[in-house]
Amino acid sequence: MKKLIVILMLCCSSIAAGAAESKLENIQVETSVQAVERGADALMNTCHSCHSLKYITYHDLVKFGMDKKKVDDWRGDQPLDTAVTSQLSDETAIQSYGKVPPDLSLMTKAREGGANYVYTYLIGYYITPEGMTSNHVFPETKMPDMMGISGATDPAQRAEIQTKARDIVSFLAWAADPHEEERHKLGYYVIGYLLVLTTLLFFVKNQIWSRLK
Repeated sequence: MKKLIVILMLCCSSIAAGAAESKLENIQVETSVQAVERGADALMNTCHSCHSLKYITYHDLVKFGMDKKKVDDWRGDQPLDTAVTSQLSDETAIQSYGKVPPDLSLMTKAREGGANYVYTYLIGYYITPEGMTSNHVFPETKMPDMMGISGATDPAQRAEIQTKARDIVSFLAWAADPHEEERHKLGYYVIGYLLVLTTLLFFVKNQIWSRLK
């Protein structure tokens, strides 16, 4: 019985330690064109070689307000309405990693914790006592530490990497719902229309009932 209690206590402490290790950072996602463009730039230079954004086209980037010349450099000779696809073929990806890297279009929607999860994952790499690279959030990850934070010891360097990761997450948050701002604007118009219509119907109703009285 005592052995069972000890085992249970060890299990509970292990779970608690794991939960503490994977506690998510709480970040404020930026929505300005400048922040989203910085994130897109960082992602194209850091993640685009392996990851796609199949629900986002280069035209979406331009329409949002990003620099057209920069977008043209990213897309090369591909048409403007082409989806942002990975530079890595599926066959090469499987040979290198054993699986195709996930599409990033809806990543902040697909993960529990949303943008906080993705940010914590990006800055969650560390070097184990055995000299291996691991991740606090997802230890089984096969993705290398592309941000280089596991080897960054200087506080200024770590802060720069964290800022870059925040910009990438801001871009991914926009990519997961690129028409959010348009929907919000349309919502205001719809609410305004309904208020005007309700007011008109109220006056019409009063006119009709006044005659009946």
